[in-house]
Amino acid sequence: MLGELLDNVRRRHPLVHNITNYVTVNDCANILLACGGSPIMADDIGEAEEITALCAGLNINIGTLNARTIPAMLAAGKKANQLGRPVVLDPVGAGASRLRTDTALGLLDQVRFAVVRGNISEIKTLALGSGSTRGVDAGVGDAVTKESLEEAVRFAKDFARKTGAVAAITGAIDIVAGGERAFCIFNGHPMMSRVTGTGCQLSAMLAAYVAASPDRPLEAAAAAVCAMGVCGEIAHRRLGELDGNASYRNYIIDAAYHLDGETLERCANYEIL
Repeated sequence: MLGELLDNVRRRHPLVHNITNYVTVNDCANILLACGGSPIMADDIGEAEEITALCAGLNINIGTLNARTIPAMLAAGKKANQLGRPVVLDPVGAGASRLRTDTALGLLDQVRFAVVRGNISEIKTLALGSGSTRGVDAGVGDAVTKESLEEAVRFAKDFARKTGAVAAITGAIDIVAGGERAFCIFNGHPMMSRVTGTGCQLSAMLAAYVAASPDRPLEAAAAAVCAMGVCGEIAHRRLGELDGNASYRNYIIDAAYHLDGETLERCANYEIL
């Protein structure tokens, strides 16, 4: 099932509009090309709606938020909603500053999202209206573990029901939840947390996967999260003695380029609750 959703991306080559951060914009573009999509970046209000209208999906990432891009995010999101194109929100660092928190909440209030992807602390901030994160990382006390998994799944399903969006909560254990079903995903490698932007890359991939299978947003999101985790595992096996996190970043993109549906089906490690 997940392999079919990857194959849809390869076959349909969805063009994804990214309003993302300048730390990881190049990596987001390359991971989209690697997974079978196509990227375009435009964050000026003068063209945001026009570019969105050309695209199959929209990825909004607030990682380097500024006053100039907020109106572009809102305009692009509303245009995508008007055209029936799926929108992904990555509320990077929500809870770390008032600007990030208020902007993420405002976007969630004014734009209909197909998927909201973040760490557990960011998603809790959106659910509660306030919170705290460790910069752009999840708070230590929020981490999803095997012991807290059932509680986290209940929270994710509740968030999905309230927002109408698939909740993609990523960490050591990933949860991708709709209102009634949740995929608990055990792929990935701890070293992925040592590479800036793996989450941002995943949000871009999510937009491509959901754009390629818009009638199956939950399954498409789960396929994207599994795919990123599998790529992290494959890339880690490739590391040599002198390789570090920079090589690992490149190997993850290489793994995404070569990943096929059969490999994803074989290597995806998840359960449905």
